Amino acid sequence: MTTPIAAADSADRWYTFSVFTATYNRRHTLHRVYDSLRRQTFRDFEWLIIDDGSRDRTEELVRCWQAEASFSIRYLWQENQGLNMAFNRAVREAKGELFLQFDSDNACVPEALERFKQHWDAIPDAERPQFSGVEVLCVDQNGRSIGTRFPKDVTDSNYMEIRYRYKVKGEKWGFQRTNILQNFPFPTLRGYIPEGLVWAAIARKFKTRFVNEELLTYWSDESDHSDRLSKLGKPAQNAPGLALWHQSVLNDHIEWFSCLPEHFLRSAAHFSRFSFHLGIGMRRQAASLTNFHAKVLWALMLPLGLAVHRRDLR
Repeated sequence: MTTPIAAADSADRWYTFSVFTATYNRRHTLHRVYDSLRRQTFRDFEWLIIDDGSRDRTEELVRCWQAEASFSIRYLWQENQGLNMAFNRAVREAKGELFLQFDSDNACVPEALERFKQHWDAIPDAERPQFSGVEVLCVDQNGRSIGTRFPKDVTDSNYMEIRYRYKVKGEKWGFQRTNILQNFPFPTLRGYIPEGLVWAAIARKFKTRFVNEELLTYWSDESDHSDRLSKLGKPAQNAPGLALWHQSVLNDHIEWFSCLPEHFLRSAAHFSRFSFHLGIGMRRQAASLTNFHAKVLWALMLPLGLAVHRRDLR
């Protein structure tokens, strides 16, 4: 089901930003996004909502907002398929040059889109095709910074280097060019799909501008904690995406091993753990690893992976 955009918007209208929100029974928090967008100082954007099967009358709320908002709100409902499928659909539907994911329970400062655009425009024209987007910092609902800062106030790097060499941790927020995301869709697997699969793939071809500026308020409440525990408590259900992620770490990230060896050891154990959940035996596991170092790590951590798999079954 598709709710038409506001009558004032023409079918061929394009924007600087597509602000994408995936929602599933988040009627009680979605107002944070709406209120944030109403206050934006930069107005050339659309709000694209993909409702992943809500049963809490989210559509009724969004229709009220569509009637009063001074910006385009497009609402698309689908049967529950997971965030990865909602994200892929939003990228296909987007009418903005820049694609900004805005989670359904967060808020941002009124200047967020304006500052993103300024940081993007600050990249020299000749260099901008090498960049996929801009990423900034977040605070929690109490105003405390989340995670670590980037190494410089403006750092031109990529997801891999930021993660491994600089060891930046914690929630961050940013946009990507829509045309790049169209070439890097999320895998269409059931269960939880780590977003790092897409960001790491993009990092192999494009840079990102990382900026030490806090623009998003990331809300963490009891339901978020329960969601995380639910994901951790369903290893078999989430095995397809998690096995693929840890296989990718071993195959495609191995050049960063010396920067964060413990991370690769954990991935080696989890790769075998989740592969066993999928019924993939040791021979096939070894065959799916494409470099010598990955195979050595896998063999070293295989007993632990098997032990954790057996614990999961219990």
